[in-house]
Amino acid sequence: MRCVPFIFSSVSHWSLRATRHYSSNKLEFHVPVMHKEVLAMFQPQTNQKFLDLTFGAGGHTRKLLNSASNITVYTLDRDPLAYELAIQLASKTLYGQVTPLLGKFSDLPELLPVSEAYNFFDGILIDCGCSSMQYDTRERGFSLSKNGPLDMRMDQNRLENQPSAKDILANIDEDSLCRILKVYGEEKQAKKIARAIIEARYLFKSLQTTHELAQLIESTCGLSARTDKLQRPSHVATKTFQALRILVNDELNELDFAVRFAHRALKIGGKLVAITFHSLEDRIVKEHLHELDCSPGTSEDIYKTYGRQLNRLVPLPQMKQQQWQSINKHVLVPSVEEVNENPRSRSAKLRAAYYTLSIDRMNERRYSHQAPENTNIFWQALMHTDSSYEKLTSQT
Repeated sequence: MRCVPFIFSSVSHWSLRATRHYSSNKLEFHVPVMHKEVLAMFQPQTNQKFLDLTFGAGGHTRKLLNSASNITVYTLDRDPLAYELAIQLASKTLYGQVTPLLGKFSDLPELLPVSEAYNFFDGILIDCGCSSMQYDTRERGFSLSKNGPLDMRMDQNRLENQPSAKDILANIDEDSLCRILKVYGEEKQAKKIARAIIEARYLFKSLQTTHELAQLIESTCGLSARTDKLQRPSHVATKTFQALRILVNDELNELDFAVRFAHRALKIGGKLVAITFHSLEDRIVKEHLHELDCSPGTSEDIYKTYGRQLNRLVPLPQMKQQQWQSINKHVLVPSVEEVNENPRSRSAKLRAAYYTLSIDRMNERRYSHQAPENTNIFWQALMHTDSSYEKLTSQT
């Protein structure tokens, strides 16, 4: 019998309100990023099975369900709000056609039975980053334009001892914060911003809201015009918010795990489609699909390459046998029409590939059903009251 994960019961008042809002007003009309390109890559056929990482508002899942008859989609999301929406969608479809899963990418070995985690799916979609629901809900603390608590946890309060962005800024040392802003935010003024945050903590109080952090960075760096890599206007605090969000949610390790999990979960000839929204995400996907990590490996190896979050991404091992064959020769980007209709899609990049590992090689691979422990050193610090960031970060 298929195992269905628990329903998150202690959903806050604003979360219930947001669920009703999106289920009644937006879910049916939500247009997912690059959905035409996704369907063109997958070319869904009758009776095929897909894994949607992550569900969000369900746009990609709906497109897949409507693309052919008897399509089955397993939907994963770490956000309890998105999980509730997936349950609503499952109740409106045929039994077993939609299977909602609540958890992170690295929880997949525990959420899926062994028979469904190995050589099972015809296609896996990885849609990185935050959902529009998370950005639009001020209480989540993802958007610097909407004042709310400095939270940024995609899991809400589901995970015990998971620090929020506020917790990290209240405890982290200046050198570690500077490294985070440089590596995860690619922020050129990382040192100046890190110093301002630490000084504010000691001179005044810990930062509590998104507007407090944004205003502090404005006063530190000024309001000089900034543009991103696509020459779009950008707020001076944007890169800091990105860096904190990546750290809080361990996003790069989770993405790396997802692509490695696809090695095992896809059928031979199955397709992986990945949509990324910044260079750090795209680099991980690109290195997997083009530099080809083909070592047999064990579950212990999954986090070896990115064992510590702040280590620079290193080249993957030389290929021993080709695992992936690219479907699109060059990376795909949204059309001009889509960008005009949905500005949040502007930085999206899509890469797709067939899984081509031979059956003999597949049978030789060892697989553990236990997900690796969290390697986020700042989580470790916050879970131990006598720990010091300096001691932990000196190990990296």
